Amino acid sequence: MAKLVFGMNLSLDGYVDHQEFAPGFALFRHFIEQVRGLTGSVYGRRLYEVMRYWDEDHPEWGLKERDFAAAWRSQPKWVVSRSLKSVGPNATLVEGDIEAVIRGLKARLVGEIDVGGPDLARSLTDLGLIDEYRLYFRPVVLGRGKPFFAGPRSPLRLVASDLIGEDAIRLTYVPA
Repeated sequence: MAKLVFGMNLSLDGYVDHQEFAPGFALFRHFIEQVRGLTGSVYGRRLYEVMRYWDEDHPEWGLKERDFAAAWRSQPKWVVSRSLKSVGPNATLVEGDIEAVIRGLKARLVGEIDVGGPDLARSLTDLGLIDEYRLYFRPVVLGRGKPFFAGPRSPLRLVASDLIGEDAIRLTYVPA
């Protein structure tokens, strides 16, 4: 049975924003390895549209960007959206019963399935489907934006804390 994991970069004050701050070298390398090991990813529409950046090569990319793009492109993606009419390569549009689709993926697959996007994570949390939360705190204070937790949730239990590179702390929680 697959495990559903919601993890993202976030500021010290709890906000996620891919445009405001980027991971340092060590954290980016960590994310490359993590993505390589995934069974797949489930995205909400907004974050999927941001991540589509990795679908096409860019001339300014270095080795780490090409490595991440290759890992991201190779994994299956399921995109939850009521407004999209199509999705890119190696992606499946999920328009219907999200609970049935995600429960089916968890039952049918083995490994980790990443959850992308706080709003989607809230919906999946409300359904009791997320098995683990990984908060990658960065030394940035935004004071505004989209919070990591898009709504209230039941208590969590800390199961691990790790320093990644020089400036990122990963806290790993499971439902209590």
